[in-house]
Amino acid sequence: MPEIAHVELKVGLEVHVELSTRTKMFTRAANVAHADHFDAEPNTLIDPVVLGLPGALPVMNRAAVERSVMVGLALNCRIAPMSRWDRKSYFYPDLPKNYQISQYQLPLCFDGSVELPPMSAEGKVNYAAIAEASEAGGQLARTRIGIIRAHLEEDAGKLLHEAPGGHAIEGTLADYNRAGTPLLEIVTQPDFRTSDEVVVFCRWLRDVCRFVGATEGILQRGHMRFEPNINCVLKLSDGRTVKTPIVEIKNLNSFKAVQGAIEYELREQPGRWIRDGREMTPGSKTTRGWDDARNETFVQREKEEADDYRYFLDPDLLPVVMSVEAVERIRAALPELPLVRATRYLREYGLSPKEAAALVEERDVCLMYDAAIEHGVSLGLERGRAAKLAANAILQSGAKRANERSTPERAVLVSGLGISSEQIAEIMVLRDRGEISAQSADELFGLLCEMGGEAMGASPREVATRRGMLIVRDDAALDKWCDQVIAANAKVAEDVRSGKLQAVGRLVGEAMKLAGGSADAKTVRETLLKKLGQG
Repeated sequence: MPEIAHVELKVGLEVHVELSTRTKMFTRAANVAHADHFDAEPNTLIDPVVLGLPGALPVMNRAAVERSVMVGLALNCRIAPMSRWDRKSYFYPDLPKNYQISQYQLPLCFDGSVELPPMSAEGKVNYAAIAEASEAGGQLARTRIGIIRAHLEEDAGKLLHEAPGGHAIEGTLADYNRAGTPLLEIVTQPDFRTSDEVVVFCRWLRDVCRFVGATEGILQRGHMRFEPNINCVLKLSDGRTVKTPIVEIKNLNSFKAVQGAIEYELREQPGRWIRDGREMTPGSKTTRGWDDARNETFVQREKEEADDYRYFLDPDLLPVVMSVEAVERIRAALPELPLVRATRYLREYGLSPKEAAALVEERDVCLMYDAAIEHGVSLGLERGRAAKLAANAILQSGAKRANERSTPERAVLVSGLGISSEQIAEIMVLRDRGEISAQSADELFGLLCEMGGEAMGASPREVATRRGMLIVRDDAALDKWCDQVIAANAKVAEDVRSGKLQAVGRLVGEAMKLAGGSADAKTVRETLLKKLGQG
């Protein structure tokens, strides 16, 4: 038997995105993927349409269609002028109607492509490389990923094999809250050649879907589920090339699981071919699950082909007609996407790659950042200075308090702390003018967050005045404090005079003690350096 000389990985991806509309895809029943209904009791978000009861007729959710088109445009897809609904027939206990309403022959979005951003060693977007290329005026080589289609359908319910809390039960519980949830299925070409590429795409897609407002994107809640289709091209020592059967890994809801499943199949598929000789043919596709504890996949079932589902036109729903005007209206509403926005922050504001990456992780935080810059500019700050101060406030004072309030069950964002972008901008101005110290600026930020509703419309300057945070500008007193510190620390002062400027930090600290916190450290430093001939 010839030996395997080379193994090439091929991966295509199916991504199921639960849309966060208020209601379900074909009924006004509340949607469990909307934040208001995350913790609804089992089987409380149902109605006759969800259960497929006789006489119940579906009505399309327009908002779900528009959000899907927005994602499709972000994926550079063509938008079908007319798409239709099909019934995908199969029996499974989580599907009350015994069929799923989907799109088969005429999907809403199709024929798109994206270019993967450069990757870091950790498998994340490499903003540092983007920054370097931007400074050099060059272009980075990108991997193109084709998008076959992005079609709308309804989600199925959930089957629970243990009671909430992990208690053992006999049989299986069915919860139909998720049934009927609007679900956008995105299908790529098999253009991925490494697991890192797949993970970067998944992260990027999650950011995009959340940024356009399509989904909450909480992976632990199943808002996005990834299903890689994996096989290998084996080049043999005798010159032949064979392809292993495709394996589809179902319902992965973490980037770690996506990477682990692909790497496992890359290791195992060549060995399977050696053992059974099976090659890729129609009907040879299998479905496997992922065992996170054992770090391996396991067989679930042979994969059905399209004909097995007996697709046919749904008689209860009209086609979806998208005019050119409607598509352009949705296109005009597309926000600046995370990667483009981060690149702009690097180029125009001189932020570090780490800062830019942190700011574009959450849409609401990003919008707060942009608004704080605009308010800062309106208050007289230079735009680049406003951008730096806003980043410092949000990523330091804001992130610290958001982390303190967050729990494993619920993440709190800076945008949800209760402080407004206008108030952040006013704090920035107070700090830039030397009217409050860095420590007081952080404390003032926290006070406005703690005040809750009371903080709405509150003036940071007034709060700082009541709390005694404003720095008293007394030049005579400042000169006196600096002279005392220089006299008491002659050796350190001499070091500064000789050019060891880092030594001035000790003098600043001593002067701030004498000032009792009523002086600005920046002004103290400038005064000391001037007195020591380094100003």
